[in-house]
Amino acid sequence: MNRGFMFRSFAAALFLVTAVVLGQAQTAGSAVSTPKSTYFDAGQLLKDIEYLSSDELEGRSADLPSMAKAREYVEKRFRETGLQPMGETYKQEFEFSPRRTETKLKGVNFIGRIKGKKWADKYIVITAHYDHDGIRNGQIYNGADDNASGTAALFALAKYFSGKKPNHTLVFVAFDAEEKGLVGARHFVANLPIAKESILLNVNMDMISRSDKNELYAAGTFHYPQFKPALEKAQKKAKIKLWLGHDVAGTGRDDWTFQSDQGAFHREKIPFIYFGVEDHEDYHKPTDDFERIHPEFYVRAVETVIEAVKELDRQK
Repeated sequence: MNRGFMFRSFAAALFLVTAVVLGQAQTAGSAVSTPKSTYFDAGQLLKDIEYLSSDELEGRSADLPSMAKAREYVEKRFRETGLQPMGETYKQEFEFSPRRTETKLKGVNFIGRIKGKKWADKYIVITAHYDHDGIRNGQIYNGADDNASGTAALFALAKYFSGKKPNHTLVFVAFDAEEKGLVGARHFVANLPIAKESILLNVNMDMISRSDKNELYAAGTFHYPQFKPALEKAQKKAKIKLWLGHDVAGTGRDDWTFQSDQGAFHREKIPFIYFGVEDHEDYHKPTDDFERIHPEFYVRAVETVIEAVKELDRQK
């Protein structure tokens, strides 16, 4: 996630510090009790986010050899969840140079699909980036919330809809190099495996595993109000607070429109809905670790995204 970090007031900052302490206590208890879900295997969800944000993967950055392990894991989970590749392989490979460098790095997006039963020639593209910031000054930036959380949720959604066939064809994409400037998403949009006109919308997930206020945001209805009724239906079923917002033009860093991979779609006039939480004290810091996520909130957030996709999938 490429956001600025901010606090609106000293009182808000004080509240957050207090809530983080409580959140950590909640997380410690989660090691004993895994939240239950009737939608998916919550234990597998937590296993996925824990491994993706482990020191073994060294922060999932394309400039490190350990990125190969992250890519192997993403591909394995795509296969296990029942996704079908769009071509001969899940991989969409590309080269890029990080900002202000001439170094050439290899990037790999992973693409799979679930064929729709009613409008198979219309697509909902569900996305999350699996990369993070690697190692800086000898410290590993594990990126549990940003964005091992969205990647693990991608697997959970794929498994759910593999068993409950959607109306539209769902395309699942795990993006590389988001932290390098939405590079993977921009490459995907420039090299679509389907016609742009056939895409109903992009549903993106980036940072969905922790919230001291039990809040998940869905951004995008300012630009695409046609999706508001579906999200309002999902709000009624959510076991957490689902708010619509953080998408109003002219509000600076409070506008998340271009702050994650959905920005690449929006620039090409492909509609989007982006799910995420507000920034926390570990955003883009080496302390964004698995131990700091809120398991109960995370499971309910993924359930809420599933309900939202189900409602969006009902729209032609």
